[in-house]
Amino acid sequence: MNFEKAQLRMAELCQQLNDHNYRYYVLNQPVISDYDFDMLLEELINLEKQFPEWISPDSPSQRVGGQITKQFKTVRHQYPMLSLSNSYSEAEILEFHKRTIKTLEHAVEYVCELKYDGLAIGLRYEKGILKQAVTRGDGQQGDDVTTNVKTIKSIPLKLHGNFPDEFEIRGEIFFPLESFRQINQQRIEEGLPAFANPRNAAAGTLKMQDSAEVAKRKLDCWLYYLLGENLPFKSHYESLQAAKSWGFKISSHMALCQNEHEIYEYIHDWRLGRYELPFDIDGIVIKVNDFAQQELLGSTAKSPRWAIAYKYKAEEVSTRLISVDYQVGRTGAVTPVANLEPVLLAGTTVKRASLHNADIIQSLDLHLNDIVVIEKGGEIIPKITSVKYQFRETGSRAVEFVEVCPECQTLLIRTPGEAAWYCPNSYHCPPQIKGRLEHFISRKAMNIEGLGEGRIELLFDHGLVKSLADLYELRFDSLLGLEKSYESEDGKLRKVSFREKTSQNIIDSIEASKTIPYPRVLFAIGIRYVGETIAKKLAEAFPSLELLMKSTFDQLVAVDEIGEKIAESVVTFFADAENFTTVERLKEFGLQFSHSVNRSLASEKLTGKSFVVSGVFTQFSRDEAKNLIESHGGKVIGSISAKTSYVLAGEQMGPSKREKANQLGIPLLTEAEFISLIEN
Repeated sequence: MNFEKAQLRMAELCQQLNDHNYRYYVLNQPVISDYDFDMLLEELINLEKQFPEWISPDSPSQRVGGQITKQFKTVRHQYPMLSLSNSYSEAEILEFHKRTIKTLEHAVEYVCELKYDGLAIGLRYEKGILKQAVTRGDGQQGDDVTTNVKTIKSIPLKLHGNFPDEFEIRGEIFFPLESFRQINQQRIEEGLPAFANPRNAAAGTLKMQDSAEVAKRKLDCWLYYLLGENLPFKSHYESLQAAKSWGFKISSHMALCQNEHEIYEYIHDWRLGRYELPFDIDGIVIKVNDFAQQELLGSTAKSPRWAIAYKYKAEEVSTRLISVDYQVGRTGAVTPVANLEPVLLAGTTVKRASLHNADIIQSLDLHLNDIVVIEKGGEIIPKITSVKYQFRETGSRAVEFVEVCPECQTLLIRTPGEAAWYCPNSYHCPPQIKGRLEHFISRKAMNIEGLGEGRIELLFDHGLVKSLADLYELRFDSLLGLEKSYESEDGKLRKVSFREKTSQNIIDSIEASKTIPYPRVLFAIGIRYVGETIAKKLAEAFPSLELLMKSTFDQLVAVDEIGEKIAESVVTFFADAENFTTVERLKEFGLQFSHSVNRSLASEKLTGKSFVVSGVFTQFSRDEAKNLIESHGGKVIGSISAKTSYVLAGEQMGPSKREKANQLGIPLLTEAEFISLIEN
């Protein structure tokens, strides 16, 4: 490559990599795989070696990570949080081993560990107490996320045993796969888009403002490196065993290796073994065990010379696209699903892959009979990542997203700002009706047992249920004897039937559901964006359905955690004649549409005062602050207006709220001033 072409290519690579860094570290929305990113970075580094005079000050090779997100307090790392050099072949591991031996002129023992696919974190302890948790950031400084990290139960707040007075321990915060599946299922039920993968979901969760919401998501953390002055350990392995005794979660999957062959064996063991783990890993980390040897080897500006990461390529295979189906969900969202020639991927046979939405189909320029690449890296569901255009058949037909609902032929609509297309025919589109019924009977909603496993579909096909209220008109005689045979996804012929015992159990369970509490009934009726938590908030603010149905948009957004989108959805739901009729019928059947709320007050000191709560507090959580206000007669509202009495302002209060409060002359109370107000 000549001088001019190299200069242009280096500038192009810098721009691309900086953009990808921004998407990954700031937006948490990566658009390429880790492998593709590493290949671009390697190309840039090689060009910079050849043409050092054209190294740009903003080159991604000169920094460890991306930009710092300004939403949290920025903290400088006491010890730089370097990234590891990545390798993708055993030859590169051998080269690392030879280079290490040559530098040290001595035998080397290694520790091999799993490379967790999550978010790096540094935890600082003083006198055995967790004092601070900081993200990687750009390697020199990161974000203080201590409040959120304290919600992770596997991270000890207080240690036990013989530990140093001060030290830092580093690890990886991640989403256990089961927790990830649960939260995605909940988001789908609430009409929200599912998270793409556990890693990005973990990163986004740790930056949430409300630590109570972080706690609900059940993050976890593995710890893997100890730092400090004059630590009483000679080796990395020894230090982690000590840390384990202090109460830290240290992996039992570590292994001591004496040579490159034992390292290869460890890599091979986990190539398929990783799919049996309850969390994601994307490779293996190899570290020199001896601390003195680590110090001799030192570090570059970016990476330690005593450690390297072996990264597994994301599992991907090629197969042929046969057709595209369009599935309609409970909320009417239409999702494209690719039908593929069966192919083995990551130990399972894959016949279908997600295409997510119309924009993905368009960006891939997908045609029928294309040879496509499917991947199951950190994803729960396989997805199509690219097309091998060189094998495209002449005259093949482009895949075009449907314009009408595949189930009821209604013209689809798209809400501005959303990626999904929707079928607006909510009350006559079969999959939407069946989806609402399945949601209504689910365990977290009305808990009507016995109607799963295809029985709702059987009742719908026989015309016995068309709405939620129809369930309460079912009779034993109408159920007994119904049956249907169908072919399951594994190709086997299965039968759904209503026998005597099953039919009676269903009738009994329907009757028992009439005692389900009001908040769960509110969740069950399927208002879009109203999940379990929001249903409880609404039920607390409006103790009867009658009050909720009469509520205005402004009254709804004044409720804690109720934003404009949810408020609009609630108003729209009850304004619909079909929904109104269904709810009235459910009332007649005796469902619980009200409850009593304990309103006893600690005092009336804040009666007539309205508060907006913003920021993070040291002596109580935001929820506890809101409870304190209400227990002393005050009212918590969601947004600042001329009618607001005070803003309770914690650390990291949003600048827009602060500015609005100042413009309107609303007093800002510190935590101490608020406590003084209710105590005096």
